[in-house]
Amino acid sequence: MSRRSGILVRNVYCMLAYAFQALRQKRWEDLGAENFEHVHDLFAAILARGMARQLKQGIYREYVPAEAELAGLRGRIDMRRSMLSRLAGRRTLACAFDELSEDNLLNRILKTAALLLLRHGRVHASRKQRLLQVLPGYAYAGTIDPSQVQWPSGRFQRGAAECRMLAGLCRLLFDGMLLTTEQGELRLASFLDGQQMCRLFEKFILEYYSQERPCGVSASSPWIAWALDGGQARGLPAMLTDVALEKDGRCLVIDAKYYGSVFQSRGAQSTFHSANLYQIFAYVKNMAAAKGPSATVSGMLLYAATGERVPPSSYQMSGNRIGVRTLDLNRPFEEIKAQLDGIASEHFAG
Repeated sequence: MSRRSGILVRNVYCMLAYAFQALRQKRWEDLGAENFEHVHDLFAAILARGMARQLKQGIYREYVPAEAELAGLRGRIDMRRSMLSRLAGRRTLACAFDELSEDNLLNRILKTAALLLLRHGRVHASRKQRLLQVLPGYAYAGTIDPSQVQWPSGRFQRGAAECRMLAGLCRLLFDGMLLTTEQGELRLASFLDGQQMCRLFEKFILEYYSQERPCGVSASSPWIAWALDGGQARGLPAMLTDVALEKDGRCLVIDAKYYGSVFQSRGAQSTFHSANLYQIFAYVKNMAAAKGPSATVSGMLLYAATGERVPPSSYQMSGNRIGVRTLDLNRPFEEIKAQLDGIASEHFAG
């Protein structure tokens, strides 16, 4: 696969496959071998196949609220509208009920995403053709304003894992790839922006360690309580870790960062981002206080490196080890896995 914005497009697919486990099933494996010039092309291929699978199983239907004037009772009667109907000489009841419908939130999201990708110049003609082939099956579904989507909580009536994956993919599209033209029209940006790539990067790191468990570590994303001397934590920001690896009384708190640069510049001096260091230091000290003196707690800022070379750095701060290192997303994915395994080995082997 090609290299775009400093990241091999194949690596974006691999990150998605860990973030959304449905992509790791056999029916998706051949996508990893295809040649995608742009990430939009990759997303179009996944979306077209996912929508086609939904149609093959029978298009996804869901109970949605509906209203209608009917000759007989169905669901709940709307008394006010029913009385107005009677006064108008119609012998009907105004009813409110739930109806099994193709015009539901998931199908609207999928259809809207497909239409956006069809208008994008960097999606290959063959992938656009696949999208055009599945769209007629969604004729009874409407579209939706991408900026107004209330994302589903993940409870689907059928094929939950695959539905969550498709909804998550569309969320990346809508949140990270949409721009508004001067005429007020929506178009797709050239690549996922930093905020959305950061979200994908964080989820990938967590899911990689959760699924692969190098050195036997367990991985989670816990909340950390403030180690207060007394009183309430009202007004204090919440501390939610990206990744916490644990084994045999040792804990490594990882804060994943996706920035254009690992460094900040002040005059002629370049240093690591101060806010990031303050954040990981707070995480580590409060985690150490929660776990007690028998635990060994370390911290790491893990940056996605897409260009600059940064040697690993490690500091001993107030009794805890704080490290800074990069994960080179510009390398073959097997090398990325080796880098992640090396982090676990460094902290938990032996």
